Amino acid sequence: MTEASIGTPEQLRDPNYTPPLAKAVPLGIQHVLAMFVSNVTPAIIISSVAGIAFGPDADPEARVYLLQMAMMFAGVATLFQTIGFGPVGARLPIVQGTSFAFLPVMIPAMVGAGTAGLAGLMTGVVIGGLFHACLGIFVGRIRFALPPLVTGLIVLMIGLALIKVGIEYAAGGAGDFNRSKPTWGGMSNWFQAGVVLFVTLALKFFARGMLSVSAVLIGLIVGYVVAFLMGDVNLSGLGGAAWVALPQPFKFGIAFNPAIIIGMCLMAFISAIETVGDVSGITKGGADREATDKEVTGATYADGLGSALAGVFGSLPNTSFSQNVGLIAMTGVMSRHVVTIGAIFLIACGLVPKVGAVISTIPIQVLGGGVIVMFGMVAAAGLSMLSDVNWNSRNMIIFAVALSVGLGLQQVPDAFNIFFKFDDAGAFLLNGGGGKIPNTFGILMTSGLLPAAFIAIILNLLLPKTIGDEAEAELAGAVVGIKDNSKQS
Repeated sequence: MTEASIGTPEQLRDPNYTPPLAKAVPLGIQHVLAMFVSNVTPAIIISSVAGIAFGPDADPEARVYLLQMAMMFAGVATLFQTIGFGPVGARLPIVQGTSFAFLPVMIPAMVGAGTAGLAGLMTGVVIGGLFHACLGIFVGRIRFALPPLVTGLIVLMIGLALIKVGIEYAAGGAGDFNRSKPTWGGMSNWFQAGVVLFVTLALKFFARGMLSVSAVLIGLIVGYVVAFLMGDVNLSGLGGAAWVALPQPFKFGIAFNPAIIIGMCLMAFISAIETVGDVSGITKGGADREATDKEVTGATYADGLGSALAGVFGSLPNTSFSQNVGLIAMTGVMSRHVVTIGAIFLIACGLVPKVGAVISTIPIQVLGGGVIVMFGMVAAAGLSMLSDVNWNSRNMIIFAVALSVGLGLQQVPDAFNIFFKFDDAGAFLLNGGGGKIPNTFGILMTSGLLPAAFIAIILNLLLPKTIGDEAEAELAGAVVGIKDNSKQS
């Protein structure tokens, strides 16, 4: 599909242009295919962590509902961006979807003792979303505190925190219930995950157009077929799934949990900055211009309100999807109405539980093959952002301290036993006092992500821009030497 067959160059750069329907529909579906797997994966992971996917307390209907809402409210939040209302929405082709960024906070919050389960999680999503929307008032003013050194580190930490989940899923699933299975880590699991990985990489590097854009999705489909032929796909739940079902407000209840609420609000800063970057990428790649303040503010409002509404109906936080930013640059079509068509398709899928039921039958090891790629790409995106950093000794020290503390707390969660220790149920106890303390501190600290972000932001604001010591001069000389040698070679 060539650009000339869709419209003139001026039309293609206009967000308000509507291509012919025969062209607009496939382009809209292409946007859905590019984001579909990434959108439903967080819901699958949280359903597993919450115990409603596997184990003696499994609730297949609740898992299907989470998947439904992931699709529906990705579509609704996308409409907030493309159509908008009042000051809400950038009126640009921004695709919204369930965010990976919140998983490193949500996972420990769900597995810790006394965290109020899905009720506490969804309440935190609502409050965090409203806080996120409020950031739209001054998002431009706080960007100075989040340069590539900070945002790149945070995105890298998100990817590193999630890589463990990908490996566990490829081996047969996370959690004690899955690890107790005799097949966990077996050859069949890794073979199925490997098929997904092989097909995904083959299509990404050797295919073009739609096949390349949908590489992860097609890889999962091939892996699913292989798992079915090996007898690992359970279709027993498909017959009981309804054809049409409406979302239910506060389906999982309401519960106020400080750890989840604080975590969601802090992660809203990261999500807001990510959205600002995506808006800038869309206008630059699709229209060769900078994003306006109105577009950035409207996108942030829509980001937050879309997440808050999703939480009301039992879905996870939404954010703009970067892979679709690249798709706009590739197709050259800036039309927001194309993305609107894709959003309507997502909402339609969310109204049909049969679709969620089919997705829920994907074996965990097959999904693992896909998320190994996706989570690794999150870490790689962080490294890409860090490539813009001036790596002097000041920035290297900030990065080193923040990364060491963040990863260290992930790996050694009881390192602060001067203040607290764990009991057998995973609750935090005052060290020496015998009394339990709220899980807020423990959950936020052991995620690793938030301590790393806090350290990086504070050090970046407080430390002088240059250290001015001999090490700085030596480092600068080494960098110049490397550049000179590369030029000569």
